[in-house]
Amino acid sequence: MPEITRRRALGALAGAAAALTVAGTAAAAVRPEPAATAPSAFDEVYQGRRIHGAPSHGGGHHGGGHGSGYAVRIDGEELHVMQNADDTWISVVNHYEPLATPRAVARAAVLELQGAELVPLAVA
Repeated sequence: MPEITRRRALGALAGAAAALTVAGTAAAAVRPEPAATAPSAFDEVYQGRRIHGAPSHGGGHHGGGHGSGYAVRIDGEELHVMQNADDTWISVVNHYEPLATPRAVARAAVLELQGAELVPLAVA
């Protein structure tokens, strides 16, 4: 009976790892991506401020890509929002605090503004 050497053991381990990688890649390729659902529209008064959000067809003021196709307004002023790759949302007011929905982002912005007016974002 042949003796198992370190070289044979490492070769078998590398082969098994490669087989698992190929199998995992094939399974991921067959599995369909979940369909992303667009956030629902909202229009409410929160903490005395009117917040409104709805899908937009203009692609935001960046002309697509970054605009996320969703518009949020606080007291009529646009709150620039962006959707992250993990489906969380951020705004210019709370850029480092990703939240689950544009409504949550609008509410967080109202709290952060503490009564101050939302100043329009200047785009160069």
